[in-house]
Amino acid sequence: MPVWIWYTALRILLFAVPLAVLLIAGVNPWVSAAVAALFGLSASLVFLRRPRESIANDLYAARHRETPAPRADDDEEDAAVDANGRERRDDAEA
Repeated sequence: MPVWIWYTALRILLFAVPLAVLLIAGVNPWVSAAVAALFGLSASLVFLRRPRESIANDLYAARHRETPAPRADDDEEDAAVDANGRERRDDAEA
């Protein structure tokens, strides 16, 4: 399972569980949401450091590659651009 899915699921749980507990306890919904958000943020900063750093490293590596990642249709696009360029040259010479 990719790290970002695991991290996202844990972040949602860190928000949803306190929210549910506070709502069951009868706390005002707006206050419950604010407290749950603060708790979720604080807990994720403390307990989810490794997954957060792993995601950050993956994003950095993806943005700073020495060579671009090949895509399935790159060759087709290159061929279409080359064909278009040849057609324009032929039209200009005629």
